[in-house]
Amino acid sequence: MLNVVILNGGRGASTIIPSLLERQRLHVTSVVNAYDDGKSTGVIRRFFGMLGPSDIRKVQELMLPKDDPDHENYVTLFQYRFPLDCNRKDILEQLKLFLNSESMELVGIHLNNIRVREMLKFFLAEFLTGLNTIEKARQEQFDFADCSIMNCLYAGAFLASNRNIEQATMSIDRLFQLRGTVLPTSIEDKKLVAQRENGEILYSEAEIVELRSNVRVEQIYLLDQILDKSTFKIIDNNEKRSYLERHHCYVGVSPGVRLALQRAEIIIYSAGTQHSSLYPTYMSAGLAESISDNHSALKVFITNIGADYETPRYKASDYILGAHRYLNLSDERNYSMEELFDVIFINQSHFKDDETYVEYDEEGFHDISIQTLIDVFESEDNPGKHNGTKVVKTILDLYEDKHFQ
Repeated sequence: MLNVVILNGGRGASTIIPSLLERQRLHVTSVVNAYDDGKSTGVIRRFFGMLGPSDIRKVQELMLPKDDPDHENYVTLFQYRFPLDCNRKDILEQLKLFLNSESMELVGIHLNNIRVREMLKFFLAEFLTGLNTIEKARQEQFDFADCSIMNCLYAGAFLASNRNIEQATMSIDRLFQLRGTVLPTSIEDKKLVAQRENGEILYSEAEIVELRSNVRVEQIYLLDQILDKSTFKIIDNNEKRSYLERHHCYVGVSPGVRLALQRAEIIIYSAGTQHSSLYPTYMSAGLAESISDNHSALKVFITNIGADYETPRYKASDYILGAHRYLNLSDERNYSMEELFDVIFINQSHFKDDETYVEYDEEGFHDISIQTLIDVFESEDNPGKHNGTKVVKTILDLYEDKHFQ
C-alpha cells in the first residue's frame, strides 16, 4: 500500500483526488484547513465555537464508497441544505421525528444502513442538546436557512468528541467507511483574516474568497477573535498591520497530519485557492518540518491552471514562491525549496477561451532549482480543470523513476 498525502482545499483537488482513489494499492490522506466561515458554516462556527467543516465535508463526499448500496443517498445527504425560506419549527419537528422514531428518513433521504442511522441519531441528539443550551445562553436562535444538514451533524460529532475537530472528522470517516482519510490541518479554532498591499483588510475567510480586486493579498493572519470592523476601520494601515502581527497566532499542525506526513511515500501540494485554502495550511507550525524530515517521499507541487480572484496576475513562479514563504512562516528553521519540493507541475494548454491562464514565467524560475514539468495538464473535457488521470499517472511514473531505477 502506497501512502499518498495531498494538501488541498474543498474544490481544488476535485479531479485529482477521485483519480487517486481509482488506483489500486493507494491510501489517500487529504489534509484540509477548516477556517471556512462563509454562509451556514460561519453560523455553525459562531454558535458552537468550532472550526468549519465545510471543506472537510466536500472532500469526504468525494471519498464515499461507490459500491455502497446507499451511495447516492449519502451523496444527497452530504449536499443537502435546508431551504432559504424554511420554517424553523417545521425543521426541528422533522429532526426530532427522525431522532425519536423508527423512521428511516432524515430530511427526506432514505437511509437503509441501521448502523449509519443510529450513529447519525446520536450526532443529531448531541447537536440539538448543545443547540438548546447555546441558544438559551446567547439569547439568540440558530438560523437554519440554507444550512447544510451535514454541518449540523458535524457539530454534534464535534461535541461528542470532546470538542476535537480531528476526532469528529475521523468519526465521520469511519461511519461512512470512506475510501480515504480526511484530516484537518489543525484542531485550534482560529479566525482567518488578510491585508492587501493597499492596506485593505479582509475580515474573514469568506471575504478573502469573495471580494474581487486587482490588488494582491500581502499577508494572511490567524486570530483568536473576530475583528471589530467599526473600530478597526478608523486606524491607519500601519497600525492595522502592527496589530495583526502582534495578535497573529502560531497554530500547530494536528497530530494526525504529522503522522500521515511521516508515513507518506508521496506528498502532493494541490492546486486551489491560495490565501484561504492552501497558505493557511502551509503556515501551520510543524508542517514544513514534517515534510522536510521525510527524505524519501516524492514531493509534487501543482500550480493552478487559471488565476483566482485572490491571486491577480499570478505567474507560475508566484505560486511556488508563495508556498515556500508560508511554509517557513511558523517554524524556527528556514527550509530550503529542495527540502520541501521535488518537482513542479505547470500546465501549458489553453482550452478555454474565457479563462485567465497561469503562465510559465521563465525569468521567475532563474533562482528556483526545483525540477519543472511543463505539460498539458488541463482536461479537454472539462477546460479550466486539471486532467486528474494524467496528473496522477505522471506522479506515479515519477515515483517509480525515483525509487526503482
